[in-house]
Amino acid sequence: MSDELNKIEELVSRLKAYLNTRLSQLKLSTAEKTANVLTVLIAVLLAALVFFLFLTIVCIGIALLIGTWLNSLWLGFMIVSGLILLLGLWGWLSRDKWLRIPIMNLLIRALFKDEPHEKD
Repeated sequence: MSDELNKIEELVSRLKAYLNTRLSQLKLSTAEKTANVLTVLIAVLLAALVFFLFLTIVCIGIALLIGTWLNSLWLGFMIVSGLILLLGLWGWLSRDKWLRIPIMNLLIRALFKDEPHEKD
């Protein structure tokens, strides 16, 4: 009877060690995935910021150019503002195709990178 009790205690202790190891592995995996997602998000935000600054400077230049051609700087800025508004409306109407789906795919790739694929 004592031998069986020792075996059960050993089994329980190994089960606890296994569960602790799996929990540690899960924590590390979660930390790695979180770091990957944050890295991707920060990179995308920085790229968007640089693109926004570039676009702003280009729009100011185009507005000044159009304003010089029309001899009215305010009219040049109004024309460029109208074009930006139209572009913004088009972007809003097609946001799923150009923003939501690519961002979701990017995050999914970051979350499930280096995971083994199940084969049938």
